[in-house]
Amino acid sequence: MENHFQGVEEFSLQDQTWRGVTATMAAANRILALSQSGSVVRFSVKTSGCTGYAYVIEQQDNSQVDDVQFESNGCVFYVKLNALPIFDGTEIDFVRQGLNQSFIYHNPNVKTECGCGESFGI
Repeated sequence: MENHFQGVEEFSLQDQTWRGVTATMAAANRILALSQSGSVVRFSVKTSGCTGYAYVIEQQDNSQVDDVQFESNGCVFYVKLNALPIFDGTEIDFVRQGLNQSFIYHNPNVKTECGCGESFGI
């Protein structure tokens, strides 16, 4: 099953100038912890919410054919290829606030966010 996201046409990695995806040291430490069991961490997006997209993070046994590998602050993670136009230029952070912890995405492509913070639009 192939996912196509609204507003993201077919693209070629070679035909674009890419800014990449980076992880802060806090995010890198969390990705390393999630990868200790030999799994890989994969970021993508899904259509969701009132503004269009929601971030998805998965632990998988192996990277997939449609994954693009990134290295940042000593960790390796993957972004699903068809999500790359949405993720490009994003800095991934990891924040702990009391008992809550989550990845935070500083994404320059986001134009709108819903009031509850669950979805975003580009």
